[in-house]
Amino acid sequence: MKGILAGTLACTLVLTVHGFYSSSDDVVELNPSNFNREVIQSDSLWLIEFYAPWCGHCQRLTADWKKVATALKGVVKVGAVDADQHKSLGGQYGIRGFPTIKIFGANKNKPEDYQGARSSQAIVDGAVNALRSLVKDRMAGKTGGSEQGRQGGGGGGGGGSKKDVVELTDDNFDSTVLNSEEVWLVEFFAPWCGHCKNLEPEWAAAATEVKEQTKGKIRLGAVDATVHQGLASRYGIRGFPTIKVFQKGEEPADYEGGRTRSDIVARALDLFSSNAPPPELLEILNEDVLKKTCEDYQLCIISVLPHILDTGASGRNAYLEVMMKMAEKYKKKIWGWLWTEAGAQMELESALGIGGFGYPAMAAINARKMKFALLKGSFSETGIHEFLRDLSVGRGSTATVGGGALPKIHAVEPWDGKDGELPMEDDIDLSDVELDDLEKDEL
Repeated sequence: MKGILAGTLACTLVLTVHGFYSSSDDVVELNPSNFNREVIQSDSLWLIEFYAPWCGHCQRLTADWKKVATALKGVVKVGAVDADQHKSLGGQYGIRGFPTIKIFGANKNKPEDYQGARSSQAIVDGAVNALRSLVKDRMAGKTGGSEQGRQGGGGGGGGGSKKDVVELTDDNFDSTVLNSEEVWLVEFFAPWCGHCKNLEPEWAAAATEVKEQTKGKIRLGAVDATVHQGLASRYGIRGFPTIKVFQKGEEPADYEGGRTRSDIVARALDLFSSNAPPPELLEILNEDVLKKTCEDYQLCIISVLPHILDTGASGRNAYLEVMMKMAEKYKKKIWGWLWTEAGAQMELESALGIGGFGYPAMAAINARKMKFALLKGSFSETGIHEFLRDLSVGRGSTATVGGGALPKIHAVEPWDGKDGELPMEDDIDLSDVELDDLEKDEL
């Protein structure tokens, strides 16, 4: 019985991932292995949904998305990416919420966001308008058709620019790579090496795409190890090509991915995601903040901090700093981060059973299932890490959100960053009071 109960609790916040679309649908399921071939190298206009299986909005869009794909069959390509599973593709196109729909038109390297309504008719209308614009531009000679789509293509072809691969030498290596804030992927090669020659067009193509997609935060370089033997010796290069990853403040690491353009780009985007800023920590100021954060993310982590009069600004900032450190630590998780002051949102506290353990308190809400878990340990980096780690692997007890829905939220003013002030009491004017009268006894 205990095993069954533990298994039930373990499944409460862990969401089983299933794709929404099958081979019988007209929606093309896209992933890092086929994205370049199907989309980037295509002449077609593509409409692509980036989704997460746990996202309620994505689930509601599924039926409409299938209708869109059937209606546009043979006219516009319709695809879908499970961005929860294929995080490299989501990161490559800056996906921050679900579902996100992008239109891949003439310039496949710069897709446009679809901004319309999420009904099948509205999406079809948007796709037809985009197709009309594409045809009009082609008639005017403004686009390069599939040539632009093949820029940075794999398969030994390339099209990437060698100028985006930085030539590294004994003289510039330290200043360019080691003292850089950017992450570097560095190839050590020998001109006579056959594998190096095969890698060259892939490396050049990847360099162009990675530079554009990460806005220069991830760079690719190359060292001729037969000329700059000092560098090769410093990093223990024994064979060619050897690729190393350099990040400031860390020891160089061996690159262990594949050698195609798409493999290199995928690894670079993983590194970019790892070095991306943490999620934003938001104060719950109104209902929209809570609703959007909890519905758009797999989990929303909510802290209820003591009243400002109890901690002062320094105490509150210390708690917020702990939360921001945890948001940084768990930034690869698709979680939202919120906080509020004790007593500001009493309905929320009641729905989550907060208050019994004192303040600060923390809860993690799965808005899709209306389940939550409470931090039972200390509100510290160690205590919160243990709490979030258990959530990540499905451990820990959960309960249903009070009322079975997100509670009412009151609009409040944002904290001004200052210490709290006690309310001023009105002075009582005693000048008109006859003190002699107060001494008389009344019968």
